[in-house]
Amino acid sequence: MSATRKIRAGRRTVEVSRPEKVLFPEDGITKADLAEYYRTVARRMLPHLRGRPLMLERHPDGIGEPGSGFMQKDIPEHFPDWIHRAELPKEDGTVTHVLCEDTATLLHLADQGCVTPHRWLSRADRPDHPDRLVFDLDPPGDEFPLVREAAGRLHELLEELELPSLLMTTGSRGVHVLVPLDRRAPFDDVRAFAADVAGVLTERHPDRLTTAARKKDRGDRLYVDIQRNAYAQTAVAPYAVRARPGAPVAAPLSWADLEDPDLDARRWTLADADRLVKDDDPWSPAPRARSLSPAVSRLQDLARHPRPHPHPRRRSA
Repeated sequence: MSATRKIRAGRRTVEVSRPEKVLFPEDGITKADLAEYYRTVARRMLPHLRGRPLMLERHPDGIGEPGSGFMQKDIPEHFPDWIHRAELPKEDGTVTHVLCEDTATLLHLADQGCVTPHRWLSRADRPDHPDRLVFDLDPPGDEFPLVREAAGRLHELLEELELPSLLMTTGSRGVHVLVPLDRRAPFDDVRAFAADVAGVLTERHPDRLTTAARKKDRGDRLYVDIQRNAYAQTAVAPYAVRARPGAPVAAPLSWADLEDPDLDARRWTLADADRLVKDDDPWSPAPRARSLSPAVSRLQDLARHPRPHPHPRRRSA
């Protein structure tokens, strides 16, 4: 087994140790494969990482080893000095997070067995004011047609509120719907607004959607989860590899992609790196970040004067 592999990334050369170490045993995917994937998608991925504190999901012994994976917030002491950092407050002190500003950092994270970077919804310079609001739509099982239906309904509601939104598979079971914000509102206000949106959505479709936090109260309804909208909470980064067999990735989508009957949460994988960067960017041009204030007023008006809404159309499987 080769001791190291050197990969050029801009002005730096990053050494990947034990490049032939298998991280995905069912698929034979190695650390070198993971690093090469992140090198390939870096130009698409980095704009969604820069300036954001990260939580690292590390699997140095591979995803097949029980208990081998762990989440890491504090940057390890042995990380090189050229990697950017952000020291941010927590309840009993501070945490120094990694900031991924360039391809070299992304490669170093892969070398450290970081399969999945999870990002904050705010940036390190204003950590209390998010520039992303996220709705996490996970089905009760692997019923992706229900996810497609829920995402479409949420998109329609956000359009009524005149808020642009972005769609992404999570690489796990569902999708994330993200709203770009102008960073004026603090997390508490953003979370309260997200909860109100989820409330209106589930009132319109009570037989299909729910905001019930307890699984036993959901039945076969899809959970509209807004819990990530809080200080220091994270969401999987766009283009991140998930620690699941097949190495699925969190893939940005266009809203038109939602109509594809073959779409599911794990549609794209590490093996699709070239396609992900060669196809048109589904999030380009980036929508303008919006203030929540006008949307709050529109949502209050909807709550006072609910519009007749037909029984939800079931999307084809």
